[in-house]
Amino acid sequence: MRVTVAALLAVVTASAQQILVSDLSFGYQGRLSAPGNRGKIDNFAIAGSGVPPQVLSNKVILTPVSPGNQRASIWSEKQLQETEWVADVDLRANGPERGGGNLNIWLANDGERQVGQSSIYSVGKFEGLALVIDAHGGSGGMLRAFLNDGTIDYGTRSSVDELAFGHCLYSYRNLGRPSQVKMKQSRDIFKVEIDGRLCFESDKVSMPQGYKFGITAATPDNPDSFEIFKLVVMSDRTTPSDRSNYRTRQQQPKREANANANANNANSNIGTEPLEDFDDGPLDEDPDVFQTSKMQFQDLHNRLQSTNHQLSSVYRSVSRHHQLDEQRHNEMKGLLNDFRAEFGKFDKIAAMEQKINNMEKEIRGLRNELGKKMRDNERNVKGFLNDHHATLSQTLLDSVPGHGKLIWIFVGTQVLVVAAYVAYKRRRANSPKKFL
Repeated sequence: MRVTVAALLAVVTASAQQILVSDLSFGYQGRLSAPGNRGKIDNFAIAGSGVPPQVLSNKVILTPVSPGNQRASIWSEKQLQETEWVADVDLRANGPERGGGNLNIWLANDGERQVGQSSIYSVGKFEGLALVIDAHGGSGGMLRAFLNDGTIDYGTRSSVDELAFGHCLYSYRNLGRPSQVKMKQSRDIFKVEIDGRLCFESDKVSMPQGYKFGITAATPDNPDSFEIFKLVVMSDRTTPSDRSNYRTRQQQPKREANANANANNANSNIGTEPLEDFDDGPLDEDPDVFQTSKMQFQDLHNRLQSTNHQLSSVYRSVSRHHQLDEQRHNEMKGLLNDFRAEFGKFDKIAAMEQKINNMEKEIRGLRNELGKKMRDNERNVKGFLNDHHATLSQTLLDSVPGHGKLIWIFVGTQVLVVAAYVAYKRRRANSPKKFL
């Protein structure tokens, strides 16, 4: 029995590397609000100035497209009690061409009181981490990371740009899909990814326990609409509070005291390092210690109870991972639907290409027909001009009026004038002369 439980625990521990921290997460089960708690999210405080944030079935609209000059915030009511964790934030920004605003993702100490609805430009003093997404410096978009130990007043500084310890360019506006910002802290490194691509990483940053997650948004006169689809926090191990709550539900007070008294060492039957995902079993004892049947029964009872608790922890871990697998399955289905929609555009492109080919054929046929008609007209004009040139000279000769009659009239007139003059002279010469 011990060997079987040890093998089962080893398998589950190897496969279950991340546990969902449900008290710090929302948007992983479909609907954000419980049926009897519409407009609110369990374990989160939502606030806004001006137009209040809208909590829909699958997203939270922090700032609307209109009007501008709005501020809104979402803060977790529970603290992060993990040293190694992963936080995913799915967000989307929509707006006009010259819209603006900034979205801030916080992990801060007492963030709801110290930060509230502020952005990195107006926050003042705070203790923690801030990731800021905006169109910094006229760029298409940028993510920057800031740290503060509570001594720097960001609100009084003329420029906070030099305080950023990490940044990367990212065009986040009007993508038509959510963008995923992932923060991951391990034992050796802290890194930030956007849509699966590394933004920056540092081995000199490690966030302590006890901070709260928060998201704030602020917009100018020409605003962007910031939407949050989910905030999912996962841990490599369950928190101590989870184990204590589980133990309280499963054990009676007397048995709980006995189990806590013997929970200082790991169960040596497993043969590996202690696992925080499961309750520690009783210590191994020499068989000679159990002299009476009562002591033997008590040892058997404690070990069976520990085995039952460990199996229950295994079942709980498997259930959580099944829930996480369902969520990822739904996300994959959504992505496949989006891909199908995108591939549908290629069908439209193919139809458009077919229409363009048909139009090209029609234009080519029209060009050939037009060229043929122009060649026929050219031949007709050439034939007409050849015949016309051959008959043009004769036609001109036939059309020009003759000058023979005019010449004869002129010559005859001159002859008559000369004859009249000669007759006048003769008559004058033959007439009698008169003398005075």
